Amino acid sequence: MSQLTTAGKARAYYLGAVVCLGGFLFGYDSGIIGGVLTLKSYQHDFRYSAKQATRTQSLANGLQQLGAFVACFIIWPVTHKLGRKKAIMICSAIFIVGVIIETINTHSRSAFYVGRVIAGLGLGGSSVVVPMFSSEMVPKELRGQIGSFYQLMFTIGIFTSYWVDYGVAKDIPGTQSRQWQIPVGLQMLPAGLLGLGMLTLKESTRWLTQHGRHEEAWQSLKWIRASDGDATVAEMEEIRTGVEIEAREREGFRLSEMLSPENRRRTFTASAVFTAQQATGATAFAYYGPQYFKLLVGNKGNSNLLLTAIFGAVKVAACLTFVLFVAEKVNRRKILTAGALFMAACQITTAAVVKTHPARGDGTVTSAGIATIALIYLFVIAYNFSWGPLPWPYVSEIFPTRTREPGIAVGVSTQWLFNFIFSLTTPYMIANMGWGTFLLWGLFDVCIAAFAWFGLTETRGKSLEEITHLDAASLGKTLYDDDFGRSTGAEIGDMKTQS
Repeated sequence: MSQLTTAGKARAYYLGAVVCLGGFLFGYDSGIIGGVLTLKSYQHDFRYSAKQATRTQSLANGLQQLGAFVACFIIWPVTHKLGRKKAIMICSAIFIVGVIIETINTHSRSAFYVGRVIAGLGLGGSSVVVPMFSSEMVPKELRGQIGSFYQLMFTIGIFTSYWVDYGVAKDIPGTQSRQWQIPVGLQMLPAGLLGLGMLTLKESTRWLTQHGRHEEAWQSLKWIRASDGDATVAEMEEIRTGVEIEAREREGFRLSEMLSPENRRRTFTASAVFTAQQATGATAFAYYGPQYFKLLVGNKGNSNLLLTAIFGAVKVAACLTFVLFVAEKVNRRKILTAGALFMAACQITTAAVVKTHPARGDGTVTSAGIATIALIYLFVIAYNFSWGPLPWPYVSEIFPTRTREPGIAVGVSTQWLFNFIFSLTTPYMIANMGWGTFLLWGLFDVCIAAFAWFGLTETRGKSLEEITHLDAASLGKTLYDDDFGRSTGAEIGDMKTQS
């Protein structure tokens, strides 16, 4: 039975809302750039021809992902030494510096690319620390739901960016630089709110315990649970016991431990989960929504931007429904499998329709065009019920305290690596493969479904300490077995008694 107080739930939700502004940043930045690159004002100010458009789009997106990939490894020792709060604040400041460089009208694509790389460093670093901080602070009963806030805020960020792009394209003349500067510069607002919001939160209880600051850790846990009752005392003891056992068992951590027999499967799983998330094709849609819809229905005026904006609204509605009503009620392994199969069906069918009934290119609405739009909207609903929100809390759950920082860094770096690869190649895929692009994503989704069913562990309803002390050999099998769950709880009870 849950011991959570009403105030404790409210504080957990507040923490999730603040730290997951990092997800909003990720989403807004992902969505804004695809539309900005289609604006006449941007093309005029940065002086490139239609022949150079594909290369410009590829580099503007890809270089930021490269910066984010590098940041995943830089931020690990920073957050280990300084804590979660300061690390997130540093990432916020770095991101703002990058956006300032992007917003200044230098007429230099090289300067814009430099700004993208710097912003990517801040974005990538926060994407590592935010799910780490969230998983370490929120109670296990809400961890999946609040962990999914990251994806929810990501979708809200994308939704906002699409409508901003559509608004400036519709209402600001293409001869004015502010048409592209407004959507780019607005990124500084949520980044500033993220940095300032961290001042209202306590440092991670588990990080403080790991560094021997036990009184501060107790104050942190009391604050986030809004209680100092027996349940909170027992949780504090469980956290302290888990950290102490890990510290005794493995002093002098080395990065090579991530490939040791007991951690190898966790490391592979973290990398594979985020690789699968990118290989669904959904992130490519986030970056290049206008270009995809132009391929599906042609382009007349700003119709592709409008369809992309509606696409963003569908993403928000789907993800919000999942977070509020589904996240903590479903078996994660099953919904990840079902989601991938449904996405595969949507993508392969879209490929078949586009192949046999290609868009006329004059903006004429056809039944085939309506069908493909519906399929893509169904695809994004399935994504936001499965591979969109769940990888973030899932990967943050499977590592013990000792290897959680590098483990999440490895997983998220894989996400940024394949984000970089797909953002760099997608413009060329759209230009050269056409309908084959959708077929490729569909085949990837079939493989992802097989991986989810045969390769993932069920973690729903387990505390981080329970998951930590599961035998590493059991990863890849279901952990939602009642007998196994009872034995795990007994082991932790024994550890409390011994301590």
